[in-house]
Amino acid sequence: MASITKSTQTSLSEINMVPFIDIVLVLLIIFMITAPMMNNTGVDLQLPQVQAQNIDDAEGELVLSIKKTNEIFLGGTQVTWQDLEAKLKANERVKKESALYIEADTDLAYGVVITAMAVAKTAGVEKVMMLTDPSSTFKLSDLDQKVGKH
Repeated sequence: MASITKSTQTSLSEINMVPFIDIVLVLLIIFMITAPMMNNTGVDLQLPQVQAQNIDDAEGELVLSIKKTNEIFLGGTQVTWQDLEAKLKANERVKKESALYIEADTDLAYGVVITAMAVAKTAGVEKVMMLTDPSSTFKLSDLDQKVGKH
């Protein structure tokens, strides 16, 4: 009987680490799976930047250009306002990427750009991005002079 009590005492003096390691690994896997899901909270915004960077894309991006005279060009081809929605819906890049870049003349009315964005949204475009000229600097004094004229 003495030998049975000795083996029981020695086995109880050591902690078995295997169950602890199993629990830690299961918790690690749970956190690895749930962590990316936690980033879906909040509002997804494309905020304007003061300094713009060039967009490098081998294929080129689909650009909607709006001239000061309200003429619009989709990928370099002139389009009428009435045909814009149909052209965007039929465009393969819009179907694939659901993104559109808009570049507009500096002196263009704000409402014209908003109208173009609304038409793009109706056509199924989910991401509308504004293109800027990274080489030009915006001077606030010029804006104050324009506001003073009106």
